[in-house]
Amino acid sequence: MTSFGNYIKTEREKREWTQTELGTKIGINTSAICRIENGSQKFSKSKLKKLSELFQTDLQIVTDLFFADKFVKEALKYKCSESIFSVAEDTANYYRNMNVKQGKIEL
Repeated sequence: MTSFGNYIKTEREKREWTQTELGTKIGINTSAICRIENGSQKFSKSKLKKLSELFQTDLQIVTDLFFADKFVKEALKYKCSESIFSVAEDTANYYRNMNVKQGKIEL
């Protein structure tokens, strides 16, 4: 797996688009695309749908990659142990089960 910024870069390069071309298509300036690809700027959640359409990729895949990247960066920032990932999976399963039993939980 790769970072979200690297995913964007790889998909952009597959299509032989410049950073300027991708930026124009998605509504982000070239320097921002560069910073997003190298991980020094965050990508806007509000642009995920447009990105999935441009890359002809399922929105769920793009969304999962986006949030996985955010989660890992936060875990590393706070020096969490490797067990954080299994703990997060257990927590996600807990919330899924709670949603089934009690209806939707607002998070």
